Amino acid sequence: MPGLDDIRSAVSKLLRRSGPYEKLVEEYVRDLQRALISADVNVRLVFQLSKKIRERALKEHPPPGISRKDWLVKITYEELVKLFGGEYEPEIKPPYTPYVIMMVGVQGSGKTTTVGKLAKYYRDMGYRVGVVAADTYRPGAYDQLKQLAERVGAMFYGDPKSKDAVGIAARGVKELRERGAEIIIVDTAGRHGYGKEEDLLREMKEIADAINPDEVILVIDAAMGQKSFDLAKRFHESTPIGYIIVTKMDGTAKGGGALSAVVATGAKIKFIGTGEGIEDIEPFRPKRFVGRLLGMGDLESLLERIERVSSIQDFEKTVSEMLTGKITFRTLYKQIEQMRKLGPFKKILQMIPGISTLIQSFDEAAKLGEEKVSKWINIMNSMTYEELDNPELLEEKSRVRRIAVGAGVEVSEVRELYSYYKNVKKMIRRLRKRKDLLERLGKLGGLPT
Repeated sequence: MPGLDDIRSAVSKLLRRSGPYEKLVEEYVRDLQRALISADVNVRLVFQLSKKIRERALKEHPPPGISRKDWLVKITYEELVKLFGGEYEPEIKPPYTPYVIMMVGVQGSGKTTTVGKLAKYYRDMGYRVGVVAADTYRPGAYDQLKQLAERVGAMFYGDPKSKDAVGIAARGVKELRERGAEIIIVDTAGRHGYGKEEDLLREMKEIADAINPDEVILVIDAAMGQKSFDLAKRFHESTPIGYIIVTKMDGTAKGGGALSAVVATGAKIKFIGTGEGIEDIEPFRPKRFVGRLLGMGDLESLLERIERVSSIQDFEKTVSEMLTGKITFRTLYKQIEQMRKLGPFKKILQMIPGISTLIQSFDEAAKLGEEKVSKWINIMNSMTYEELDNPELLEEKSRVRRIAVGAGVEVSEVRELYSYYKNVKKMIRRLRKRKDLLERLGKLGGLPT
């Protein structure tokens, strides 16, 4: 994907560079601007995006343990996702059957080929698919779609002797429904060259009135780049149930321009064509798309690491609560749930600035085997609110027996949890006496002094 591939190159350069951070940001932003402009993204959008990335990079501070360069990559990921559609996830499965999809597009956009790709996509999902050849303008359209239908195992309807596109569409939908098609895709005529939107939209309306489609899809060639904006905008305003497929994303430098232009209109991109093969079509998910641009494997690892650090910050808050307030089974419950994500208590405490130097002296209280986590959660779920708030009530043997029965565990395991509670309480009591430690944590993690 020429142009967009340069974004990955910009990120790679950033991670290899050294020097003052502010200078690195400026060089990186310039590389990113060049990559996006070469991908035909609107210059105004490019400068808005790069301004936002620069501002966030210089103002935001990454969590402890994450480098500023890694944080800059995460910022880039988030802002590019917004540029290409945000959290949007297309609805791929039809909400009911039979379901009629009407395809429209400018001639040369790859519409008929896309009908074949879409038919295969839904056939692979297990649907009975039928296609209707209602393009009566382009020579060869009938034969092309018939061959594609045979190739992917879809039902086919067409009438090569008729020039009545509206009539063909109506008869085709009716017949394919009767033959049991669950998804019916109607191929309509395009127009020669761009700038013929009026004719295209007029015929779209006539056929739509005749077949009452459940969905209308506009096919746009990625080579249109920024020119996609006007066509997508008019289409989006013409039909309330419209989606867009951007084709030929693999062979043009203008793919970024087409995608960002379509998103700017408020229209929804449902699929993108990623190659010439009949199977080369995929749902358009901005987060995955941007992930690939940036090098998905490395990015996934980075995002997981940042998520982990954020979870550690949440754990620091829990430690803060334990240091300032009364320790109960409620605070232990929260702590143990967090350990499900992060690992043993001791290992997490070692990640918190200041505590790592003292943890050896509290070794027993910090040990917690992960295999015990689920069992202890069940034990606490079997306690009353009163017991959760007042752990010392477990000095009563009758309560311990009742909790053990409720959780399906041995009495000794309930006592083990109670012993763990007392050890943690002892550890926290000692930590509170270390005023110098608390002062350091107060600066780094928001803990009280």
